[in-house]
Amino acid sequence: MYKTILFEKSNQMAIIALNRPEVMNAFNVEMHEEVYDALNKAAEDVDVRCIVFRGNGKGFSSGADLKSISREDVASLDHGTYLKNTYNRLLLRMAEIEKPIIGALHGPVFGAGLGVALACDLRIAAASSSYSMAFIKIGLIPDAGSHFFLPRIVGLSRAMELAMLGDTLTSEEALRLGLVNKVVPDEEFEQAAQAYAFRLAQSPTQALGLIKKNMYMSFESDLATVLEAEVRGQSICGRSRDHQEGVTAFFEKRRPNFTGK
Repeated sequence: MYKTILFEKSNQMAIIALNRPEVMNAFNVEMHEEVYDALNKAAEDVDVRCIVFRGNGKGFSSGADLKSISREDVASLDHGTYLKNTYNRLLLRMAEIEKPIIGALHGPVFGAGLGVALACDLRIAAASSSYSMAFIKIGLIPDAGSHFFLPRIVGLSRAMELAMLGDTLTSEEALRLGLVNKVVPDEEFEQAAQAYAFRLAQSPTQALGLIKKNMYMSFESDLATVLEAEVRGQSICGRSRDHQEGVTAFFEKRRPNFTGK
């Protein structure tokens, strides 16, 4: 069905795999369209409780497919319009989906590929993965939401450094800065990423979605507004089957069996 990605569902997880390994999963227009379509399918599927982004081949993504743009077209290309129709639409959709999105990262995670990775809610990385805000090396500013996510994750000063210098980070450096949540040995990566996502797929989906919504909202709100959002969210979760199951399991001294309802 898709030409540039692979899409599958397993154990209440939707896995979206970027599948242009011959160009290190660089994004072109077709890939944007297919990722957006798959993301919508996963968001609307009530059986899907966690979404995983990964890359096929030797890396997650090298960013935008510069080789798909001829030298003659570079001068006339309106980069701003291109962003509106591609990355901006994708990242806004990722942020509004009230399900956890996991980035499973290996190999190079560069440029806009890193921006997409930062838009994931959590990131697990292979030890050999590497990271770079490479835009400055071709005379551009970071895009794909990088100005939003990067300073919120690593702080203003480090974000400035990463964006202005475009240096490449190892996985351990990325972990220390908070760019990724967990680093595992390469040989354990596939299994560890699946287990990481599966844990979230078995969690109270409604509560996870509200956590995500409130975290995003908090950046643009004062304390009183956030407190009110917590009141609304707790009222919703308090009426859920998962909350009832959680309390019952607590008193019965067993692990809860959450259904996402």
